[in-house]
Formats: sequence, C-alpha cells, structure tokens
Amino acid sequence: MKLYRDIFVAFFRSGILGFGGGPSAIPLVHKEVVGTFKWMNDDQFSDVLALGNTLPGPINTKMAGYIGYRVGGITGLIVALTAAILPTVLLMLALLTSFNQFKDNPRVQGMTHAVVPIVGVMMGVLTWSFLKKAKSGLGWKKASLLLIGCLICIVFLGIHPGVVIGVLLAGAFVLPEKKNKIEVHAKGKSESL
Repeated sequence: MKLYRDIFVAFFRSGILGFGGGPSAIPLVHKEVVGTFKWMNDDQFSDVLALGNTLPGPINTKMAGYIGYRVGGITGLIVALTAAILPTVLLMLALLTSFNQFKDNPRVQGMTHAVVPIVGVMMGVLTWSFLKKAKSGLGWKKASLLLIGCLICIVFLGIHPGVVIGVLLAGAFVLPEKKNKIEVHAKGKSESL
C-alpha cells in the first residue's frame, strides 16, 4: 500500500507543480522518480523520456503510465495515471469559471509569460545532467556530434523529433556495444560478467 501511495504522491506533485504543460513536468517527474524515490537511474529515465517523446499524446501521462506499471504493475499504472491527470482536472474545474473574468488581466498574462524561461531553465538543467552522463557513456566528442547532428536535423532540416529519436533508438540496437569486463570476486572465484 505504501508503494501505491508513493506513486500517487510522486505523480500528483509533478502534475500539480508542472504548470506550463509537459516540458515543465519532465524535470519534476525526473526529480521524483530518480531523486526522491529512486525507482530508476538517469539512463533508464532518459530511455523512458525518449520512448515517450516518440508516441503521440501528453508526455506526462505516458511517462506516468509506464513508470507506474514498471514500479507497481497494473495497479501502479492506474494510480500513476490518476495522480498525473487529477491536478489538471481539479484545477480546470476550479479555475474555468473565473478564468474568463481574469484572462485579459496584465498580471495573469505576465504570470503566463514568466513560466516560459523557468521551463527553459528546468529543461536546461535536465539536459546538462544527461550530458554529464554522456561523458562516461559515449564520450564528449561523440555526444557533442550527436547533439549537433540532432539539432541540425530538427531545427534546420525540419525533421520531426520523433523520427530523429526513432533513428537514434534503432542505432542503439544495431551498433555493437563495447562489453566491459567486470571482475566479481565471490567465494574466492573470479568471474567475468
């Protein structure tokens, strides 16, 4: 029961604080899933994020569904999806009636515009943490070339990000991976993994 409560809390917090849509919720989900509850590591989270970006629909609910299922099975999936959409539903019901009265208010418009740089900073911090991990994986040169290549494809050539991510995922499965030999000493035996 504690696991389902934790799943609910994690996705409810990221849903209620993720004002500005999916991109603002991604770093919050990362903080909950990787930092607070440690259900996955950065590499696993980046895989979930990449997979979620290739599928249509809101990223927060896709990530909630997958992570909830992975952590708590079918019940975890239902709890995570409920927690992810419940803040939006409650806020829409509460604010829908008053929004029309205040939508032209300069303060409300200023708050809406102020969210954009905050989301940009949050996404930048998440990207920087992934780039730091790239040093131990691909290395700086390959990761930088990959980043620049993806940027050119998406921004300048107009290729959809889902296609770029799909090609990257396909490349990860096709290209051979270097196997690191790790010595495990158990009961006086040395095994290579």
